[in-house]
Amino acid sequence: MKATRFLLSGFLAAILLVAYVATGTCSEAVIVDGYNITASVSGTPLKDAYQDYFKMGVGLNGYNVQTDTVNSRAMTEIIKYHFNSATYSNLMKPAYLLDQAGSIRNHNAGIADPAVRFDSAIRGLEFCKNNGIQMRGHVLVWHNQTPDWFFRAGYTDNGKYVDRETMLARLESYIRQVLEFTQREYPGVIYAWDVVNEAVENTWGAYEVQSGFNIRTRYSGSTENPWYKVIGVDYVEKAFEFARKYAGPDVKLFYNDYNTFQPTKTQSIYKLASHLKAKGLIDGIGMQGYMDLNYPGIGGGRDSFKTALAKFAELGLEIHITELSITTNGSSEELFRRQAERYEDVFRVLTELDTAGGGPANITSVTVFGLMDNYLLYDNDTTTTRLFDGRLQPKPAFYSVLGVGEGLQAGAR
Repeated sequence: MKATRFLLSGFLAAILLVAYVATGTCSEAVIVDGYNITASVSGTPLKDAYQDYFKMGVGLNGYNVQTDTVNSRAMTEIIKYHFNSATYSNLMKPAYLLDQAGSIRNHNAGIADPAVRFDSAIRGLEFCKNNGIQMRGHVLVWHNQTPDWFFRAGYTDNGKYVDRETMLARLESYIRQVLEFTQREYPGVIYAWDVVNEAVENTWGAYEVQSGFNIRTRYSGSTENPWYKVIGVDYVEKAFEFARKYAGPDVKLFYNDYNTFQPTKTQSIYKLASHLKAKGLIDGIGMQGYMDLNYPGIGGGRDSFKTALAKFAELGLEIHITELSITTNGSSEELFRRQAERYEDVFRVLTELDTAGGGPANITSVTVFGLMDNYLLYDNDTTTTRLFDGRLQPKPAFYSVLGVGEGLQAGAR
């Protein structure tokens, strides 16, 4: 269990929170659901520290409705204070929105469209809508966490794989339904979509070479990429075509991937994004940002975060850091000190290269992919990548990120 919890009635906690929000200060502890979050909702909010540069985002964790971050009042108070962007780590992926039973009913009734349900995403969308937080939609098309039955005849588990034209129609219908629902019910909430996720591969033998984009043909060893298997190499372009067709004028369309700092992957993503840009289909590149304490290099050279960022900036597209996570493989003070240094280095590079700092990169959003270590709604979670610890207290990494932003604000005055 967590460390000692200080309990107040919900009524008194609410009074303290109102007092804090109204005045910006609070002489008494801010305690929510037994967590003393006073230090976490004090001082300069991260979103204000970087307001001249980019949105500050946070990942909303959870693998089902019960473990959704927005179920925790303590976590949501911190999110409201520090962040103006949020991304669901799971609950808006196709595996959560596609409804097999409903799709089979549609098929049996002569309706070709897959059925889509939004139960998993509603709480997060409502939370963002009610608190002035915008959301990155994640993700429309991915080879993983998309059910195999979606590619099969009759939407059944053992049907034959459908042909290309049938799958293109399903793809368009799915994208249309998701975009129309979110734009109708939550206008202005979702400001960007990861249209396609992780389609570029650089492991030899797991990608095609004809397109020049190194589109993934397999993943997890021998598992085939179902989008490539059924549609072919242009599934990425088709997804962007459909997304552009149905997205509102203020919704930006992104290609998102990991290990974007690896030179061969940097080049392949650059070529793919350039191709899509020439057709008016893409607005930005999402660099996920999974790192450890030693790799990749941050400040320059081969396999460097800065080098890849500068290369993508040449395209003139927006850049989002979408899933920033710096792992420590432990929780000692020394490891957290080194983690804080890495976070500081990353944010110094981001603000140095951002157009707001006189650089070439149009960085418009940076998301740390989760709020807290040892996520309180999971059992036995050992995550150590985030800015707040398992008691929802700011870690050294939080203060290093805040320090960079506050330094920029002070320099601007």
